Formats: sequence, C-alpha cells, structure tokens
Amino acid sequence: MRHAEILPRLLLAVLLLGGVAGAWADEGSAGGLAWDRLSPAEQRVLAPFHERWARMPPERQARLQRGADRWLRMTPEQRRRVRARFRRWKKLSPAQRARIRKRYLRFLSLPPEKRRLIRERYRWFKRLPPARRRALRERWRRMTPRERRRFLRQPRPHRR
Repeated sequence: MRHAEILPRLLLAVLLLGGVAGAWADEGSAGGLAWDRLSPAEQRVLAPFHERWARMPPERQARLQRGADRWLRMTPEQRRRVRARFRRWKKLSPAQRARIRKRYLRFLSLPPEKRRLIRERYRWFKRLPPARRRALRERWRRMTPRERRRFLRQPRPHRR
C-alpha cells in the first residue's frame, strides 16, 4: 500500500470509529442509550443497527451516536467523499485493514506535536502536482530504511 494512501484511510477510521467512547450513565438498560432516546434523524442514520441496538455495549452505542451526529453535520460533498473512502476501505483485504489499524494506533500513540507534523507533511504532499507526488512515491520505494528515516527528518517548505 502506498504511504500517501494511509492518512486518508486513517482519517476515515477516525470518522467511522469516533474515537474514545464516553460513559453514558443511567440511560436505557444496563447503562446503555435507549433507541427511543435517539433523535429521529439519528435513528434514520443508525437504522441498520436497530435490531441489535439494545444488546450493544454502551460504549459502542455512544460511538455510533457520535458518528451519526457527525454524519448529520456533514455537507453533501463531505458525505460523498466519505462514501467513496468507505467503498475503498471495504475493498481492502483483512490483512491490509489490520495493517492500517495498527499504523493508526501507532499514530495515536505519538505526542501531539509529532501528529501535527505528520498532518502538516501530508497536507504539503497533497498540494504537490500529481507528477511530483508520483516521483516522490517512486523515490520512496527505492529508498533503504535508513534513507527513509533521513528523508523524513528533513524540513519541508511551507508553501500555501
């Protein structure tokens, strides 16, 4: 898998998984969120989960509700992009998905400043012309692990 494809997939995972779940106290049975406490719009988005909602752990319910809320706040264009990314995600093999999840967890374990730097470099890369991105990808493929580490330590110009 290309390194340039990793961050968009990680961002999709963040969007779909919704981050760390919070506790939901005294809502529904066993601390969960009762289906009828969801707004009608949330119920429409979460309809595929209706039958098993009451059996889900409260953390999963909370995560899904936050995801539904984010979905409802998205513009049509944002939704289109998410759907396209999700279709690409579904086409990945289980091994590829596991590799992406592992990299995402490693990313989350980095200090905030390091994560900021990675996001900044990703934005820099995406602003490059397609031919330049292809050339950098090919150069990356030919590098040894040592050359890659050295390359990653180089400062990048801040072009807008």
